[in-house]
Amino acid sequence: MAGSYRMCVCFTRKFKVTEAGPPPDVNEAFFKYTDGGTHMSAEQLRRFLMEVQGDGGVSIADAEKIVDQVLQKLHHIAKFTRRTLTLDDFHHFLFSADLNPPVGDQVHQDMTKPLSHYFIYTGHNSYLTGNQLSSDCSDVPIIKALKRGVRVIELDIWPNSTKDNVDVLHGRTLTAPVELIRCLKSIKEYAFSSSPYPVIITLEDHLTPDLQVKVAQMINETFGDMLYSPECECLEEFPSPEELKYRIIISTKPPKEYLKAESGKDKGIKSRKDKDSDDDTWGKEPLDLVSDQEDGDVSDTFTSEDSDGESQQPEVSAYKRLIAIHAGKPKGGLKEALKVDPNKVRRLSLSEQALEKASENHGTDVIRFTQKNVLRVYPKGTRFNSSNYKPLIGWTHGAQMVAFNMQGYGRYLWLMNGMFRSNGGCGFVKKPDFLMKGGPHGEVFNPKTKFPVKKSLKVKVYMGDGWHLDFKPTHFDSYSPPDFYTRVGIAGVPGDAIMKKTKIKEDNWTPVWDEEFIFQLTVPELALLRVEVHEYDMSEKDDFAGQTCLPVSELRPGIRAVPLFDRKGEKLNSSRLLMRFEFVQD
Repeated sequence: MAGSYRMCVCFTRKFKVTEAGPPPDVNEAFFKYTDGGTHMSAEQLRRFLMEVQGDGGVSIADAEKIVDQVLQKLHHIAKFTRRTLTLDDFHHFLFSADLNPPVGDQVHQDMTKPLSHYFIYTGHNSYLTGNQLSSDCSDVPIIKALKRGVRVIELDIWPNSTKDNVDVLHGRTLTAPVELIRCLKSIKEYAFSSSPYPVIITLEDHLTPDLQVKVAQMINETFGDMLYSPECECLEEFPSPEELKYRIIISTKPPKEYLKAESGKDKGIKSRKDKDSDDDTWGKEPLDLVSDQEDGDVSDTFTSEDSDGESQQPEVSAYKRLIAIHAGKPKGGLKEALKVDPNKVRRLSLSEQALEKASENHGTDVIRFTQKNVLRVYPKGTRFNSSNYKPLIGWTHGAQMVAFNMQGYGRYLWLMNGMFRSNGGCGFVKKPDFLMKGGPHGEVFNPKTKFPVKKSLKVKVYMGDGWHLDFKPTHFDSYSPPDFYTRVGIAGVPGDAIMKKTKIKEDNWTPVWDEEFIFQLTVPELALLRVEVHEYDMSEKDDFAGQTCLPVSELRPGIRAVPLFDRKGEKLNSSRLLMRFEFVQD
């Protein structure tokens, strides 16, 4: 009996979580702003927030509110007896992801420019619950995407089995269908649950003219006044997100004679070998900008899932009137497709490989096109397991709709989620001015140019906490506490992309690293800060312990609590890092 008791003590001792105290920088800041005292007043906190955290507009009332929130959370009753913070209270405030987050939650960008001026959070095959070949179609992933802030929902619409109604499914695959009306009703209900800005529905249309008429009726009856229908058939310029608040926008090719031919997007999908795999469970390293070519998929000539062709049936004019953003592939090759029409705007769609080829051979034409028109990029057909591709190729060329499999996971999706933490998470991020403006001689931004360093970002990784609350004691290691390390780096233009890592802290649930890294940025406007925590495993592959990705342009300077997310992008309840961000102009 005594022996088993000793074993039990030994076991609990090994898994005991020791609280890590405030790091030296936090101690120093506290004693500096309290003049060496033991309590920090609201006024002293306000000075710290202005001078260290860069929160210029903070009032004494704001500081008092923070003090109250911290005391209420930590001490419940103490708020009635004192209105000051101890060192531990101050540390708790800094380490609170709710009270001291790394990026703001307010829309702050100019939302009055045409839609073509914004990157837009875009889903691909938004109705799929899993892989591209055999998963179910459902409105559940659509609802989830809308709640996350996605603003472009893609629906593939096909005649149902009896040809008298419309289903949503991934054509020529084994995916089980869902009725279109169900998807439309869910979009209506959840469209503005996370953002007031417009939701664009891109329709991949495989319907007969009579079913197109039925779809027009369904859309009109479901959305009513929410639907944005332009007065003229072709817009000269897109309206702005501000003008389109709480509106639903339809984007598809104009109706044409029903052709039972396979579209370029689906061609040969069954004959391709599935070479879609990730290096590991959280996806490949997205350091280089050009995508991987090893899959042997050579269908990267200019193709679009859209094609022009006017309908001869007058009854489909109701369907045609619904279309606010016209999609289509003009006759001729890629160069022709990228020509800008001064009198009308449109949407062009390219596969990820077609965009790569276009960026290699016609990079500045692509950027010129996206200054006025909308470019949508979609994953190649061999991504059967719903993996994704490098979004930065699209963003650096001004592509507004970089369409992603939101039901997938991996590092590329983390970058996508990171980009759209910008601008209060509203789903629209203003493109940098250099992508919208030409030079004095009509020249445009060229991503291949080697730019000088514009600014440096200093990142200090102090410590981490919360894993013992989010994971079982034996999740990382059966016999001892975890050995955590943090990887931190930049995704952006090729010259800025880099990853570094801290030392490994052995046997500690609350690791303290206290390490600083400096990143030199040539195009900070397109840079994302990548943060990953892993648990070192000597005998096997390291365990994943959380990640986040943050837009560099939105980082709030100072000491911040950085919440971590799982590999699917869901926020972990407690796991977080304490970090410091500082910008240095070069």
